[in-house]
Amino acid sequence: MAILSKLVSERTDLSEADQNRLLAVTSEWALVADLAMSDLVLWLPTWNDGGLVAGALVRPTTAPTNVPDDIVATFAPRGRFPDLDAALAFGRHFGTAYPIHFEGRVIGVVARHSSAQPRVAGQLEQIYIGIGDDLLAMLVEGVFPADSMIDEASDSPRVGDGLLRVDSAGLVSYASPNGVSALRRLGVVTDIVGTDIHALITRLSHRPGQMDEALSLITSRRAAGRTDLENGAATVLVQGIPLCREGVDVGGLLLLRDVTEIRRRERALLSKDATIREIHHRVKNNLQTVAALLRLQGRRAVSEETRGALAEAQLRVAAIAVVHDALSQHTSDVVAFDEILDRIIGLVRDLGPAYSGSDPPPRIVRSGSNASLPSGIATPLAMCVAELLHNAVEHAHASEINLVIDSSPDRITVRLTDDGVGIPHGLDVANAGLGLQIVESLITGELRGDMRLRRGDDGGTFATLTLPLTVV
Repeated sequence: MAILSKLVSERTDLSEADQNRLLAVTSEWALVADLAMSDLVLWLPTWNDGGLVAGALVRPTTAPTNVPDDIVATFAPRGRFPDLDAALAFGRHFGTAYPIHFEGRVIGVVARHSSAQPRVAGQLEQIYIGIGDDLLAMLVEGVFPADSMIDEASDSPRVGDGLLRVDSAGLVSYASPNGVSALRRLGVVTDIVGTDIHALITRLSHRPGQMDEALSLITSRRAAGRTDLENGAATVLVQGIPLCREGVDVGGLLLLRDVTEIRRRERALLSKDATIREIHHRVKNNLQTVAALLRLQGRRAVSEETRGALAEAQLRVAAIAVVHDALSQHTSDVVAFDEILDRIIGLVRDLGPAYSGSDPPPRIVRSGSNASLPSGIATPLAMCVAELLHNAVEHAHASEINLVIDSSPDRITVRLTDDGVGIPHGLDVANAGLGLQIVESLITGELRGDMRLRRGDDGGTFATLTLPLTVV
């Protein structure tokens, strides 16, 4: 909660540890609001002890709101809300005010806003309110939320998804209709009320290993947390909270949510990602095989022209293989282009033709950074960089080649310079070698970018590739 953190830093004397405790409370208090069927407002003592400021607000999904206006950041001077002042001063529950203790101090007060209109509550509502009272009492005692919890699920069940109230003996004293339905999906046909829930869920779980241990700890009320209960019939998300009042075990709360279809879709996505990575891996292997065949053929070629053409083709294939290799190692269609460039530089050094004459090999220096690029841009751009580097190594007779990457949210620029002899005056790319024609075609056509080549005043070549990052 960015607003809560800002209010804590600007309008209170609370420490970072205090703020973390408040964030822990607000991360779990939607459950309390639903069970208590009340709006909850977190009030913080201001730095000058002049009053309190509203730091956060949560509304219930199980009842109409009683705080229709957003009062976050509202200041309340001392005396306006006597219950809040008393809870803050004495550290005890007063009326609708519940103090939050941390390290022997009161760092905030939760105000409960319930409907003042009397109404006849059913058994489900009575259970909700009773558990809500338990959780608020645990909040005052400093044992809710728990300091540590088992969290093996990315989502959380809501109160309306399904609820079981467990007594101090571990037996189910109440099961909501949705809670019963969730267990029925798992294959339970017996009555739920009066059942030892720990033994029942242990029998239902068919997955060995750590998941069974987590379920055991949660359903036996030895730990709070969330995990999946899965068997061949269905998957149910289970969240458990041990309940206690003044250190005495009063049972526990289990929330159940049928997530069978959600988990099926998640597994389908994981399977799809694995398949895509495997395809990239096989494409990379096939391209490497083609590159190896080109290398073997080049060794058997008689003419220098044929060997040079095969070496260039080998470099192009290898550059594409590098991108597919990177894609095979990630679940997304985005690759780290810095890593791609480093590997292409290595390819140019290893696969490039022999340096002419007695010139030593040029030093290739890369600078700048681009965190990631989609594969639709990375693959053709990698081939273009490989072509330009290859041409510089083969024809420039340079001592150093510099490769600079500049990127912004909407475009990327690649600059390649060398201190060699420079390109011929009046060079027409359309009539130049195949490599430059490939680069121009990919940059201006497929990537809808811009390519510029120029000769330096004192020699050397300056190549600039600029392309938008909206191309996919």
